[in-house]
Amino acid sequence: MILVAHQPQYFGYLGLYHKIALADEFVYFDQVQYVPKDFISRNYIKTPQGKLLLTVPILKKGYLDKTIAQMEINNDADWAKKHWRSILTNYKKAKYFNKYSDFLEDLYKKEWNLLTELNFYILEWVLKELNIKIIIKKAKDYNFKGEKSDLVLDMCKQLKTNLYIFGKMGEDYADIDSFKDNNIKLYFQNYNHPQYNQLYKPFLPYICILDLLMNEGGNSLDIIMSNNISKIELERML
Repeated sequence: MILVAHQPQYFGYLGLYHKIALADEFVYFDQVQYVPKDFISRNYIKTPQGKLLLTVPILKKGYLDKTIAQMEINNDADWAKKHWRSILTNYKKAKYFNKYSDFLEDLYKKEWNLLTELNFYILEWVLKELNIKIIIKKAKDYNFKGEKSDLVLDMCKQLKTNLYIFGKMGEDYADIDSFKDNNIKLYFQNYNHPQYNQLYKPFLPYICILDLLMNEGGNSLDIIMSNNISKIELERML
């Protein structure tokens, strides 16, 4: 079984969905400490002037003692209307805007209290639109122990993993020998970002997944996987 885990992200970028597409199971890991100024609560869309950062405001009081799952959205700020207005303004001329606009308009009309619930709702929608079928498990339903490499190893052991997918930064902290001792193989993703049709020039990489969907629609998954390892190739490592 191939496993990947990741903290919640607000929409997420292409490389996240490449990792998920490679795996059999995905662990939604919102049981670690919230990190401000990360993509947990924000992400970029593209405008004629370049990148625009959309941020979901959170109640920061006591955040050092809270997990991501406990982070509340600050709904005193009129963030939802701002986000929808920014998406509408900058993508209304995109080829597939009409395909996704109803969902997004409804998304921003809903009242969200917890950041993790908003991000999970978006994640499930994106996976459906990309036609990525995967078993999703939530870290809150388990008792994974340890920190960094040890935490990942314990998760892999509890879920009976044969191969675990780290991001590129995993090379900096993964105790490779400990995984070998437990007959767990590792793959370190080094994502090659593709180019695709975008509104406005020049092409900008590392915009959130919404930009790809708006411009490429049903071709999005093929573009995400292009010039990167496929699941079939990864399975040969087992």
